[in-house]
Amino acid sequence: MLDSSSNNNNSVGVALNKDKGIEFLDAIAEKEFRFTLVISYTETAEIDGITVAGADKDLVKFTPAADAELLYHGKCKSIASIPATPDGKPTPAVITRAMLRLADIPLTIIDSGSIIKPLAPHYTLSAAHGKSIMNGNAISREEVEQIYRHSIELGRVLAKSTGCLVIGESIPAGTTTALAVMLAMGIDARFRVSSSMPNNPHPLKLKVVEEGMRRAGVGFGSLKDRPMDAIAMLGDPMMPCVAGLAIGAVEYAHVILAGGTQMAAVLALINTLSSRLDKIAIATTSYVVNDPTADIRYLVKSITANDVYVPLIYADPMLSLSSKRGLRAYAEGFVKEGVGAGGACVAASAKSGFRINARDILYSIEMEYENTIEAPMRSVMGK
Repeated sequence: MLDSSSNNNNSVGVALNKDKGIEFLDAIAEKEFRFTLVISYTETAEIDGITVAGADKDLVKFTPAADAELLYHGKCKSIASIPATPDGKPTPAVITRAMLRLADIPLTIIDSGSIIKPLAPHYTLSAAHGKSIMNGNAISREEVEQIYRHSIELGRVLAKSTGCLVIGESIPAGTTTALAVMLAMGIDARFRVSSSMPNNPHPLKLKVVEEGMRRAGVGFGSLKDRPMDAIAMLGDPMMPCVAGLAIGAVEYAHVILAGGTQMAAVLALINTLSSRLDKIAIATTSYVVNDPTADIRYLVKSITANDVYVPLIYADPMLSLSSKRGLRAYAEGFVKEGVGAGGACVAASAKSGFRINARDILYSIEMEYENTIEAPMRSVMGK
């Protein structure tokens, strides 16, 4: 179960802090799960070349709401088609929805500063969308505190009805804001955050972040003990929400931070704000763990020093074997993660007592791809 590299039937592995990871997986096996998607937006996404989380720049702002709608309805309502890269590679929400349906995992959607509101049932936090971090003033400090406080309470409520709360996110340009917050908190994330593109635009991200830090008067590590200020100056509205949800939820349940290097930044915030890291893990896809242009292992290890061992868990959905070109692209360096896809795969496998294997997961994802991508295309072409 724990090493997909040694057995093609395995879907879940531990990439960092293996003993703690095995302990975590044993603790959540056959538990009830709830998947929570936090949608948000930052104007940082409007900088040319930062993200491909949308068919074009105008559609990027619709991506988080459309991801939420796809999870809930099986189709998007805010836009005519599902979110995709400019060359048509589909949102990882396809993977997440397949896993939620496979394992019958309930969904909760939370709007924390999205610019387009989803046409699906959701909680709304009173949060404006984030401004560009290049200004050094992304969100008001008061709003960051408010999002965080409300999310702690909501996390407690959601966790009381489950054994494990899985928290995913959808926010374009999230790795850039993650880079900024980690640098401000003294974590050397330069050239270590992932990208939805094979050619990771590290120099552009770093240029944007350095300009924001300059305008905010922030140096490397100068906000190490001031996480709320780091978010307000250089972060996004997703961060205080996910951090608050996790801190509130861990009082009653285990917590999976479902995502890639964005969740490393959230973990850095939690590590400063709370001492309750014992029931938290990051879960992502094998494509993020093995990303040659990033280093999530380094980031998690740097954050959880001093004998605090937060495991880094991954799922391998074996998309390289898929008959669908759009899915094989994930194994070729495109998209890689998002909408909690890796964490959803881990949750589906764990709920079954790890009896669901990688081929079950691949089959479910391909069926969802056919239903959400191919069938609508055939319908349109047949008209």
